[in-house]
Amino acid sequence: MAGEKILLVEDEDRIREMVKEYLENEGFIVTEAIDGADALEKFKSFEYDMMVLDVMLPRVDGWSVCREVRRTSSIPMLMLTARGEEYDRLFGFELGVDDYIVKPFSPKELVARMKAVLKRSRNAAGNGFSAELFEYKGLSVNISSRRVAIDGKNIDMTPKEFDLISFFVKNRDRVFTREQLLNQVWGYEFGGDYRTVDTHIKMLRESLGEYRGLIVTVWGVGYRFETEG
Repeated sequence: MAGEKILLVEDEDRIREMVKEYLENEGFIVTEAIDGADALEKFKSFEYDMMVLDVMLPRVDGWSVCREVRRTSSIPMLMLTARGEEYDRLFGFELGVDDYIVKPFSPKELVARMKAVLKRSRNAAGNGFSAELFEYKGLSVNISSRRVAIDGKNIDMTPKEFDLISFFVKNRDRVFTREQLLNQVWGYEFGGDYRTVDTHIKMLRESLGEYRGLIVTVWGVGYRFETEG
């Protein structure tokens, strides 16, 4: 993915310089921003392929930057955070963050996660989803238009929630481990954080409401999507 244009937003000079050097060695073209306001200004003046964004920033924090960017753009976004509590992950994912990595992190893992997010984004924008409509009682999942509705009412979902539900409906009645879901849905080819899967399963179940039971926990193994008992 050499040549991808990255907006790197980090106020700590040491971390920003270290990450920039590593990314440039990997072939990325990196633009730096030192705070949230600087990030928004640069984002509006140039087109980037991805944003790597710290949460704790001066002037405008990372959450606010993410919220503002998501008003007009679906640019792939990875958050850098010093906190790893479930609430923070949920909040970020609900805002539309594609992935997060907790400090301290290795540059190698950061690059691997970035490449996975970029690859996923390219597949979704291209021919990654075939035209398909899944319907079960009052639930419908239109994969080609990326819409989920219950009783005719569209349900708001984060991009990753939709990726997950579309994967499940294409692979109904099959059990997937967390590792398999990380590989197939997130695109990770290494051992990732299984809590990412559990967090998104929780979010997806909440979005599905009365149909939350379609996502079945297979204890000791993983998850399965089933429409019949």
